[in-house]
Order: sequence, then C-alpha cells, then structure tokens
Amino acid sequence: MTVDEQQLHTITVAEAGNVAQPAQLYLEDRKPDAHATFACRNSRLSDGMIDEWIVRVQGKEYGPVDIETLREWKIEGRLLPANEARRTDVQLWTTAAEIPGLFEPADIAAASVVGRSTRRAPLQSGRGLGEILVDAFRIYRKGFLQFLGLTLLIAVPSLCAQLTSSASSVSPNMEANLRILTAAAFSFCMFLLSLAAWPVFIAGIQILTTELAGGHSVKMFPLLQNALKFWARVAMLCIFVYGAYFFWTLLPIGIILMIMLAGPSVLLFFLALLVLAFQAWIVSRLFINFLFWQQFAVLERSDAGDTLRQSKELARSRRDLPWFRRPMWRGVFIASIWFAFVFAINIGSEWHSIQHYFHELTSSQDPQALIQALTVAPKSQAFSLVGFSLGLAQTLLRPLLGIAFVLLYFDSKIATEAYGVTEHARGE
Repeated sequence: MTVDEQQLHTITVAEAGNVAQPAQLYLEDRKPDAHATFACRNSRLSDGMIDEWIVRVQGKEYGPVDIETLREWKIEGRLLPANEARRTDVQLWTTAAEIPGLFEPADIAAASVVGRSTRRAPLQSGRGLGEILVDAFRIYRKGFLQFLGLTLLIAVPSLCAQLTSSASSVSPNMEANLRILTAAAFSFCMFLLSLAAWPVFIAGIQILTTELAGGHSVKMFPLLQNALKFWARVAMLCIFVYGAYFFWTLLPIGIILMIMLAGPSVLLFFLALLVLAFQAWIVSRLFINFLFWQQFAVLERSDAGDTLRQSKELARSRRDLPWFRRPMWRGVFIASIWFAFVFAINIGSEWHSIQHYFHELTSSQDPQALIQALTVAPKSQAFSLVGFSLGLAQTLLRPLLGIAFVLLYFDSKIATEAYGVTEHARGE
C-alpha cells in the first residue's frame, strides 16, 4: 500500500468513527516545495497568542486548528509533510513540513524521497542557463500585473521627478527661480520616495516569483503586506551592499584623479592602472559575495550577518562542477546579459554625454582643466520621446533580473543540498 493509500485509508477509518477531523486527506505526494520555505516565517503573532493553522487538501480547507491538533493528525497518519498549510494570519501557502516543531527532519527527508519518485517538483536543479531565462520570462508573463504594480512603486516617483525637471527647464519666465526651486524640492521628495519603496520592490519580487514558481497565485494587496514585513531588514542590507559598491568604486576613482593632478609621469600612469585593476578586483569580489543576499534576506529570513555569509557560501559552492555551471558564473552570465541590455537601451540617450567626456579627455592638456570640464555636466537636452520610451521599456523589464536570480538561487540551493546529502551518504 502506497503512502497515499495509507493516508486515505486512515482518514476513511476516522470518518467511520465519527471523528471530527478532515473528511479526506488524500494528496499527491511531492517533495516539500522549496519555493515556499519562507511563507511560514513571514508573520509572527504577538506574545501570548496561540498560533493556528489551516490545512488545504485538493482545494478544500480544514481548520483553523492549533499545533496540538496538527500533532494528533500527524500521529494518526492524517497529515503528511507535503500537505499544504498556512497560518491564519498569512495568505501565502506553505507545506506542513515547514510548520515549526511539527515534523522531524527524518520525516521530511522520507517524504522528499517519495515525492521525487511520484511527482516532478515545480523547479528542478541542474537546469541550463537557457532554461532559467525561459522560466523567468514565463513567470514574468504569468504575473505581469503584479510585477507591474511592484515596478510602479519605484518607477512613478522617478518618472514624476524627470517630468518635473524637464518642465522646469523650458519656457522660462519671471518666476523661473521659484519654479526651479519648487521643481528641485519636488524631485528630491520623489527621489526619497523611490528609495523608500525600493526594499518593498526587492522583497515583493522574491515573494511573488517564489509563489508563481510553486504554482500559486498571489493578489497584490497580500503581496504588499508580506513585502512590507521585510522593509527594515532589506533597507539595512541595501545601505550596506550598495554603500560598499559606492565606496569601493568612488575611492579608487578619487585616487586616480589625485594621481592625474600630480602631473604626467610613466610611473604614475602605471600606478593609476594598478589602482584601476584593484577596483575591478574588489568590485567583482563584492558582486560574488552579495550574489544571493536578497534571496537569503527575504526567503530565508536570515539576519544581516547570516545573509551575507550564506550568500557568499552558496555563490562559491559546487567547485566540483565545470566553471560555467557553478552558481557564481551563472550569476555573472545573467547579470552580464542584463547589463548589456541596459547599455544598449541607454547608449542612445547618453551618446551626447559620452562624446562630451571623450572630447575633453582627448583635447585637454591641463589636468585641472580636465577635471573641471568632466565635472561640468553637458547642457540638458530637450525631452526625447524615444529616450523616454526606451527608459520605460527598461523599467518594465527590470523584474526579469530579480526573477532570474530567484530561480538561480533555488536551482543552486537544491543542487548544493542534494550534493551535500550524497557526499554525507558516501562518507557513511
């Protein structure tokens, strides 16, 4: 008798005895959904309140019940680790295996073995980079409206600032100074609003991608509610991660400018090249170490220290594989594809600025005059519909990068854990 048949038989017997428990608890055995491991951690009731759970079987919900009732169902064979469950105060579904203190690791491992043999998981490890990109487009299309809503959180303030800046630079009148000051203040407020919405955007991308990859649908309002719970953690990590990038990018540039001010010299030229090489090395290391920080911060609810440590370990894992199949290099390929796309989108609108900087670099003989010329921005261009359209396309497609990294994270994590289990079994 299979596990499914045993469970159905147990429930049938319980019903015959008029036990007030779920009437049917048949569920296709499957590997616990790795994409929903965060859901049961998304919310915590205040101290002194009893956690209650709802179980869903074949589209029918049972509960709410407390943890003791769930333990009784487990002992009686009416609740398996693969059964869907959620807390009463959380709209996102996870599995019973993720309920704290309910199932032992051995029970979950046994259910995983059975599940792998009976049903394909929503995402499998060992997929090629092309498969990850195809799945990213599929998930983006499936949840387009929700991804659009998340994108608008950061795009609308930025768009308002750009339009205000463009409007204030045309048709000057006698109150130009007041108009420019008002526009600058409004643009600054929109900039701050966009920054404040960025952690919500990051957390929302992780949650929405996970749910869609697991075959679930999420409404916009519950999605924002869950994303807001991660605002403080993601905001703190954003300051650290992006601050590290900014510091190690600006510091070498400052050193190079100081070398240029010292006057022309072959030695100083090679010293500047050395500093530039160091900058490329340190930024690449930061990129590798921070590769999966968003996923660990949201999906695993790790604190700041554990997030950075786990991100580094996963990015540098699977050194037994060919270099192009390791998480680190696959992340580099995904990021490179996106940066190439962004460069192609922006090169047209920024071409005049590039020409300006290149002309100054090749024509100026005085280092101080060169620095002054480079710090002076070119005259603002008129509003360009083509440039605006290209920028809008880039903004709308921005979630694809986050989706691809979420899929890469799950693929790498599942493969790494499976590899660790195999090596442990060989050791025994």
